[in-house]
Amino acid sequence: MVKSLRKLVIVGLLSLLLFTGITACSPQPPSRFDQAQQESTKKGVKAVAKNSEQGSSFNRFFPKSGDGYERVYTQEKKGFAEAKLKKDGKDMAMMAISDTINTPSAAAKFEKSTTKIAGYPSVQQGATATALLVGDRFQVKVLSRSPEFTVGDRETWLTKFDLKGLAKLK
Repeated sequence: MVKSLRKLVIVGLLSLLLFTGITACSPQPPSRFDQAQQESTKKGVKAVAKNSEQGSSFNRFFPKSGDGYERVYTQEKKGFAEAKLKKDGKDMAMMAISDTINTPSAAAKFEKSTTKIAGYPSVQQGATATALLVGDRFQVKVLSRSPEFTVGDRETWLTKFDLKGLAKLK
């Protein structure tokens, strides 16, 4: 009786192993990330336009540290620059400038804007981001990273960028 039970358990485990091995080796459909990777690496597809502005050229347009806030640059690449806004060592907001020549859809969302900040069309993006479009090309964005950093704070910090200087970049 014990031997037959043991054989039955062994046969069951081997069957289970065989079944799992077969299903694990079967091809899986590509995920949306696989598809995006394939599309972005096709021959001739450029992630960043040749005439896109260098990220380092955006740094001079960011607001300066002050009033208890510290600006810390975090990323810079062609067409994009980003900085954290910290207060008492805590991340309060993320600030960014991007060249929409690389992503025309980013500029398109401002076409129907009914609000302006410092004379530039602006949009709210979800509950934590406010953006504006400068010179029909450069998106300037402030994203709250703390619940204490409100829509009003984001709008205030957007006005602290050198928007007129940025508009002259073309």
